[in-house]
Amino acid sequence: MADIELTILMPCLNEAETLAACIGKARAFLDRSGIAGEILVADNGSTDGSREIAERLGARVVPVPERGYGAALGGGIEAARGRFIIMGDADDSYDFSRLDAFVAELRAGADLVMGNRFKGGIAPGAMPWLHRYIGNPVLSAIGRRFFGASIGDFHCGLRGFSRAAIVSLNLRTSGMEFASEMVVKATLAHLDIREVPTTLVKDGRSRPPHLRSIRDGWRHLRFLLLFSPRWLFLYPGIALLAVGLVVGAILLPGPAYIGDISFDIHTFLVAALCIIVGLQSISFAIIGRRFASRYGFIPRSGNYDRLLEALTLERILLAALSLMLVGIIALIWGVSVWAARDFGPLNPSRTMRPVILAMTALVSGFQMMMSGFMSSMINIPIYERRIADDPTPRQNAP
Repeated sequence: MADIELTILMPCLNEAETLAACIGKARAFLDRSGIAGEILVADNGSTDGSREIAERLGARVVPVPERGYGAALGGGIEAARGRFIIMGDADDSYDFSRLDAFVAELRAGADLVMGNRFKGGIAPGAMPWLHRYIGNPVLSAIGRRFFGASIGDFHCGLRGFSRAAIVSLNLRTSGMEFASEMVVKATLAHLDIREVPTTLVKDGRSRPPHLRSIRDGWRHLRFLLLFSPRWLFLYPGIALLAVGLVVGAILLPGPAYIGDISFDIHTFLVAALCIIVGLQSISFAIIGRRFASRYGFIPRSGNYDRLLEALTLERILLAALSLMLVGIIALIWGVSVWAARDFGPLNPSRTMRPVILAMTALVSGFQMMMSGFMSSMINIPIYERRIADDPTPRQNAP
């Protein structure tokens, strides 16, 4: 059998109305271009005869029992025989007879070639207005901001890629968010990603699409957030911590005034809460990034690894105990203020300042201590597994 250069992959779940047209267009492209290729249908449990249609038309069918768009594509990618794969929905919304631009970019060295429907053209009725003007632009903008991707259409279903490059990304999601995961991981892995204009027409199905706007939109957004601890935890935490420290430093000596507006103990309390929440959010960012990188969800970063090596449990505990010591000193300060008034009635504006400072330092120190232990616990199984999996014999081994 001659080497297969291209696999045209179609995930399929009850697409009997349109599958024949998609296979016919894909076959016409292979015949016209002279490319050694195959048409692969990843069947996700169709009950309408889609599988029989594909086999009758000469496509290779691979059954994927796990339900989900990502699961079907993952099973198809694993079964594909081609060096390159072009994937597209089997609803006849993409033209499989016009894949020349994808093949040209792949042959030129691209690892991932994304279609861009906003540049190629979207026919009337092909995309709901909610997706066209809100969902896709917003999620694509978030993806570009969070991960530095240069992709204009994160969720185009027609895309080509090097099979070896995408397999190396270890894609894990099983639902619609698979589309975002591929782009995000390819960007983080510094793969060569390019875009080509792609047209989108109204699909040929009489039934509603599998896509659910709110559910699947949230799954994409959730994935983008969980894959970026910086934007989910670190940057908000730094912002809250900075606001809390600045406002707290201004109000610690006493009330502050802007015109006729006074800021006193209540604002000081809000600043303390910002400090506590900000420190906790930063801790979550460190723990989340450590967990995600060590378990292969996010590519490891040399700079981040060096930071984690510097943040040893002992250093974190030292910082936590120092904060708690500040809290104890602040409590003593508060008691001394009370004692100066012979333990009589107190001015809340004066008395509450050291108490709030004490509680903020004690709570922050305790949270930091617990976060340090949690971060170290995450490392324990990784360290033991690395020793167990290390084939290099130790010097003292018998």
